[in-house]
Amino acid sequence: MSHRTLSRALAVALALAAGTAFAGPTPALADPIPEAPGHRLVDAYTGAPAAAQPLPGTQPPHNPYLAANGRSGMHADSWGSATYPWSGPLGNRPQVTSERMALLGGECATVTFDRAGRIVTVCGTFTGFLVKLLDPHTLATLAEYKLPQRPSTVEAITRLDFSKIFKDTSGGAYSYLDNQDRLVLADSRQHILRLAHRQKADGSWEFTVTDDWDLTGQVPHDCVTWTNLHPSGECDPITSVMPDWQGRIWWVTRQGRIGTVDPATGTIHSVRLAGEEIQNSFSVAADGVSIVSDHALYEFTATADGTPVVRWRQTYDRGTGTKPGSVDQGSGTTPDIFGDHGRYVAITDNADDRMHVLVYRRGTDVPADHRLVCEIPVFGSGASTTDNSMISWGDSLVVENNYGYENITSLPFGRSVTGGVTRIDVRDDGSGCDTVWQSAERSPSVVPKLSTGNGLVYLYTKDPNSLGIDAWYLTAVDFRTGRTQWKRLVGTGIGYDNNWAPITLGPDGTAYIGVFNGLTAVHDGD
Repeated sequence: MSHRTLSRALAVALALAAGTAFAGPTPALADPIPEAPGHRLVDAYTGAPAAAQPLPGTQPPHNPYLAANGRSGMHADSWGSATYPWSGPLGNRPQVTSERMALLGGECATVTFDRAGRIVTVCGTFTGFLVKLLDPHTLATLAEYKLPQRPSTVEAITRLDFSKIFKDTSGGAYSYLDNQDRLVLADSRQHILRLAHRQKADGSWEFTVTDDWDLTGQVPHDCVTWTNLHPSGECDPITSVMPDWQGRIWWVTRQGRIGTVDPATGTIHSVRLAGEEIQNSFSVAADGVSIVSDHALYEFTATADGTPVVRWRQTYDRGTGTKPGSVDQGSGTTPDIFGDHGRYVAITDNADDRMHVLVYRRGTDVPADHRLVCEIPVFGSGASTTDNSMISWGDSLVVENNYGYENITSLPFGRSVTGGVTRIDVRDDGSGCDTVWQSAERSPSVVPKLSTGNGLVYLYTKDPNSLGIDAWYLTAVDFRTGRTQWKRLVGTGIGYDNNWAPITLGPDGTAYIGVFNGLTAVHDGD
């Protein structure tokens, strides 16, 4: 079956299922994601358990308007470090559980944890995103709140173009948990919502909307819906939201709009980067907001009334087209703020032959021709791109190669990507950067994570298989050396394809991976 034929077959299937797959009540007991044939023909575990070797260094500062570092969102903290202070699984007889959230789809991308350790997440189904409260041990649903269906889903079903869903990062995927355990997100109606969860007198749980900020006065919203299949105006989805150190909620849109909401007054201000797109999330430090478009890296701050203002702008090599493994023509990374006092910010470019890791000095007093610290080419000629945030710790960065992955139709029948993972360090004197190690692991599309509590980088890998088995593994790599420590089979088949979702390390040491059919969990055995 060709890639195009498979895409169309899946689109037809979701169209048929859309009206029935999610109509029933959420199961109270675990409903595991089904395995595809062949799971008994591949290794369940390779390697050996690791001994925890905590990394020296200091965690990124805590944004006072977010939940604690490691609990608040996709990139673990507002600097976007993708690091956790606690240990993830060490590989001691690791056990795997999963929860299917829908017949088709159901992927739970951003996973956050309230103070009691319960999971607050957003899961994408073809009838709309669901905000869910999950038991962290059984993955059973305790409560859910349905968000409106995204325009891209309506387009996929009506036009039989399945790829539209996978190039859409709007609708709540980039959400965050705030300092009062409330989830904040932008829905597909161009509204920013703040939802609280509570336990009722009968012991059941529920979500309630505590705040609803309407951005339609600032953001074009003539979007495709079931009652508006051929809109004549502009639709500009909100991609991501994040608070700054003053409590303002920043937001960005696909078509380059950048704005703030003052939660106390509801006042909204915005600006636009004309002719530029923003497809990634962004990072926030106490002294500024780092945003990358498909043309340039920006440092923003806000005036007293909340209007975004550019502090500096740095263009980069955006290449001549969109690579397989990228959502658009430009950097695929959420910027990483890192280094002593957040002195650096890093992204990747989209150079045609080899992608580069770019590190910049953040200071406003840095001359434009001295802002670039280094420009390091990574991965092979003609086969390098990433659409995921890097890991940053101290003066180190870890980047993976996503070249060749586009969506769940990319790697069936035992195929995989070229792969590669690289660590790069900024020199102590800031004079440049050096490659520390290179790994051949193939991590097609996951947002990788680092446990500073044990020194392991976690990837979600898939190797080529001559029998056509699609086997997905949680893979632990030594941060210091790049050596693969162990691999644990999570599952086989499209249902276990993570499709751009991150790995998230829970406070109890469990590694959670959002996959196409729901959510999986890997933890050490007793």
